[in-house]
Amino acid sequence: MNLFEYQAKEAFRECGITTPRGVLVRSVEELDAAFAETGFPCVLKSQVLRGGRGKAGLIRVAGDAETGKKEAGELFASGHNVRMLLVEQAVDIAREIYLSMTVDPVSGTALLMGCAEGGVDIESLAATQPEKIVRVHVDMAEGLGGYHVNNLIYGMGLSGEEAKQVGAAARGLYKVFRARDAQLAEINPLFITKDGQAVAGDGKLIIDDNSLSRQPRYPLSRDYFDSDVEFEAAQEGIPYLRFEGDIALMCAGSGLTTTVFDLIHDAGGSVATYVDFGGANYTRAVRAMELCLETPSKVILVVTFGTIARADVMAEGVVEAIKKLHPKVPVVLRIRGTNEAEAFETLKQAGLANLYDTEEAVRKAVDLAAGRA
Repeated sequence: MNLFEYQAKEAFRECGITTPRGVLVRSVEELDAAFAETGFPCVLKSQVLRGGRGKAGLIRVAGDAETGKKEAGELFASGHNVRMLLVEQAVDIAREIYLSMTVDPVSGTALLMGCAEGGVDIESLAATQPEKIVRVHVDMAEGLGGYHVNNLIYGMGLSGEEAKQVGAAARGLYKVFRARDAQLAEINPLFITKDGQAVAGDGKLIIDDNSLSRQPRYPLSRDYFDSDVEFEAAQEGIPYLRFEGDIALMCAGSGLTTTVFDLIHDAGGSVATYVDFGGANYTRAVRAMELCLETPSKVILVVTFGTIARADVMAEGVVEAIKKLHPKVPVVLRIRGTNEAEAFETLKQAGLANLYDTEEAVRKAVDLAAGRA
């Protein structure tokens, strides 16, 4: 689960990391109370689950209430699904630093990273000058030690009070990382103010979905999703993604789905939506197709290869879904796997063609979407 900035900063403060004074608002009408708390100048930060907010114009600075209300109105109406703003006091910045904690999948250790040149261009720096990013591996059974922090701050070239401040922030970030079962805890930028304090200017916190039962403070809510249908799917445990293309995809498993995505784009097509029709959801064809139909598309493409998820059960479900939902767009089927002979017969009896080859099914779906078939 990817948390909002305001939630990440709440976690930071609980673990001793300083953040700017801020107030969360959900409407322009709430701004006067927020401005009274933060003062001016202040920063209006759109609470959306995406990166690059500054470059996208989703963060604004206001020097007075009139300007702040105008900027807030524009942000709420921006079309970026902005439903909340974090209003924060502006910080007198001397420099910006990057600090993060994540998991190294190769070693199985926590990975503490820091860079003396933080800010919006950290991705470009990581690509062009990766040696500037200091990496320190931490065995989570052992915990974060003083030598880990020293290796980080001295590797970044910090000294004196600045090193002390950044070291304290690194310790706090490790506490957040462990307490929240995080996959990523990131501060970018970590401001060093002109009076020498380390302040978390931004915050990113991603919690491992498998640990959400241990994190009851983060219940699933509509705020995390761009549309009602995405929220509905998440509540029912059905992986769902929405795009801007023509082909609605019901596919079983992330590996097969990635391959089918590539094949669709290679054939000149585009995906409108993806609904997982595999794993624990392979018996839920009717609901999966309902979700597909929630998004406009020109064709539904069903691609599965069932092992534990049996092909014959999937075929029976697709027949039921088509009979019940009467989709107005064509449905292209490629259902294979365990008991596939029975699956082919079930579909044949229902008057549905089941293709044997994935590439052929993709080409047919792309041609139908383009009006060539």
